Amino acid sequence: MIRISGLSKEYGPLKAVDNLNLEIKEAEIFGLLGPNGAGKTTVIQMLNTLTWPTSGRAEIGGFDLVSEANKVKWLIGVSPQEMNLDRELTARENLRIHGLMYRTKAIDQRINELLSWAELNNQADVLVKTYSGGMKRRLLIVRAIMHRPKVLFLDEPTVGLDPQIRRQIWDLIRNLNQDGTTILFTTHYIEEAELLCHRVGILSHGRLITLGTPQELRNQVGQFVVESMDDGVTNYRLFDTREQAYRFAEERADDVVIRESNLEDVFIKLTGERIER
Repeated sequence: MIRISGLSKEYGPLKAVDNLNLEIKEAEIFGLLGPNGAGKTTVIQMLNTLTWPTSGRAEIGGFDLVSEANKVKWLIGVSPQEMNLDRELTARENLRIHGLMYRTKAIDQRINELLSWAELNNQADVLVKTYSGGMKRRLLIVRAIMHRPKVLFLDEPTVGLDPQIRRQIWDLIRNLNQDGTTILFTTHYIEEAELLCHRVGILSHGRLITLGTPQELRNQVGQFVVESMDDGVTNYRLFDTREQAYRFAEERADDVVIRESNLEDVFIKLTGERIER
């Protein structure tokens, strides 16, 4: 569904994205991980035609990102990190404007369906400025799928939300994917990527440094982690098996914690950086 070849974006001397090569399959949930400044949002902005690449090319649904940008726009929906809803309009009015822009058929029926699906029907005619953060996030996603896109881009869809609301957003993402929508999203939340994604790519300084399923990435660095304190600093040592981790822990005189590895451990092992939230 998405094919990216040698895609780069430069801002003067800064390479925000550096020679990205990637294919995302139809009906796949693909996650981009990385710290602030890694290039995640720039990738999203290029793929949704908000900024042109400096070099390289990409196709979405067989259409070239640059030369066929208008065709690409009809295939994609975008839920940005910024809350760019019209706060002085109601949810229904926000959706209507978006639907008219995309000439959505049976627009009133579509609006009612989506508001009910996102559990916003009781607040449909209330000004958006009175909404909670979770309600606004749900409305952003609903607006993005108003025209039934085949590909959905979600840039930090759960940032700043409490755990219960985040899980509601996860359910929306899963339901969309079950209906065949291809989803590319960025996130700082490790458990989000592990629970939702079929595959994950990790960006560092604009480059894709590793790619695979969450389990494949964990296999690269080790299945188990031993955490121990050394001179006031927590050290993390990775092992392929639980037995190896236990043997190492038994040799330590201080307290240790043994746990399964996660994608953040993968990231730290490969880059030396921690993912900041």
